Amino acid sequence: MRAFVLKEPGVAGWADVPEPELTPYGAILEPVAAAPCSSDVHTVFGGGSRKAPNLVLGHECVGRILEVGSLVRDFALGEIVAVPAITPDWRDLGIQEGNYKHASEPFSGHRLGRSRPGVFAEQFAIPDADTTLAKIPDGVTVEQALMCVDVVTTGFTGAEYADIKFGDTVAVLGIGPIGLMAVAGAKLRGAARILAVGSRQICVERALEFGATEVLDYHNGDIVEQVLARTGGRGADSVIVCGGGDEVFTQAVDMVRYGIGTVSNVNYYGGTGSLPFPKFSGGRGMAGKTVHTELAAGGRVRIERMMAMAAAGRIAPERLITHRLSGMDRIEEALYLMKDKPQDLIKVMVSEKRGTDEDSQRRSTLL
Repeated sequence: MRAFVLKEPGVAGWADVPEPELTPYGAILEPVAAAPCSSDVHTVFGGGSRKAPNLVLGHECVGRILEVGSLVRDFALGEIVAVPAITPDWRDLGIQEGNYKHASEPFSGHRLGRSRPGVFAEQFAIPDADTTLAKIPDGVTVEQALMCVDVVTTGFTGAEYADIKFGDTVAVLGIGPIGLMAVAGAKLRGAARILAVGSRQICVERALEFGATEVLDYHNGDIVEQVLARTGGRGADSVIVCGGGDEVFTQAVDMVRYGIGTVSNVNYYGGTGSLPFPKFSGGRGMAGKTVHTELAAGGRVRIERMMAMAAAGRIAPERLITHRLSGMDRIEEALYLMKDKPQDLIKVMVSEKRGTDEDSQRRSTLL
C-alpha cells in the first residue's frame, strides 16, 4: 500500500509499504482527516534518535474502521473515531505503577510514527482498539476531534502539571498550537493572569481569544525581565513551556517564583547535550522551584474527556486550524507548511475528501 514515510534523515516521501496486520484486540483503519505535527517535522528534519527504514509518519488522525479483531467489544466496522497520538500498551506492567507514558521503555506510550508505523497511509493498525480508540461524541466535528488527539491533550497536560491555583499568574512560553491550548487550559484551571509569550499575529489573536490577559513579545526585550516587571519582581506562580530553543528552559526557571513556583515543560528540545539550569535563579540548588518534564497524556479515556470539553463548548479547538487541504496525497504539502510556518499558519488539516478545500471543510464537519 502507499504511505508517507521517513526515507532517511531529512528526506520524507511516498513509498510502497506492507499492509498492516490485524491483531485480536486491534483494528485496521483508514484516515478520514490527519494533521502533521511539529513532532513529525522533528522526526524528519531534527536529527533525533535513529528510526526504522521507511517508517510511516504521522500520529494525529481521525479514522474510519475497516476491520476489527475477534476480541474487540466496543467498536464496529465503518465507525469514525478519534485516534489518540499517545497509545500506551495498557498491558505493560509499568502501567500498574502509574507510568502511563514510559511504562516499558522511554516513550513507550508514543509509538505511532516513531517506533511503530504511523497514520499517514492508506491503512494503519491500532493494536488495542478498546483501550485506545476514542468515541467521538454527538456534536463534535472532525476538526475538533482531530485537534483533541494531540494538541489539546498536550496543552492541557502542560496546564495540569503547572499546579495552577485560583488567582495565579501563569506565563506560557510559546503560543503555537500547543501553547494556545495551554493558555485555554490555564484559564480553565483558574489562572487570574495569563502572560502568553509570542509574536506571530494570528497566534497573538488566538491567545487573547483563548484566555491570555496579555501577550508579551520577546522581540521587545528580555522576556524574563518583562515577566518580572509585571509581577512586581516576584515572578510567575507557574510557567508552562510549549516552544522555543534550549534557552527557554533557563528562562522558565529564571521567571518562576521562589519557594512554590512550578515549571511545566511540554516542549521538545532537539539534538543532544544538556539543558542549562541556572545556578542563581535556581537558588544555587535550593530555590524550591518544581520542574516537570512531561509527555502528553493519551489513551481512550483521556481523549474522550478532551472531546467532552469541546462538546460542552468549553473549548473551541477547531479555531487552531488555519489551513485545510483536500486529499490525503497532500500530506507532504502539509508537512512542509508545518516546517516553514508561514505567518498565517497555526495548524493544517488534510481531509480524505476531494474537490475544493471549501467543500472539504463543509463536508468534514458533517461526517
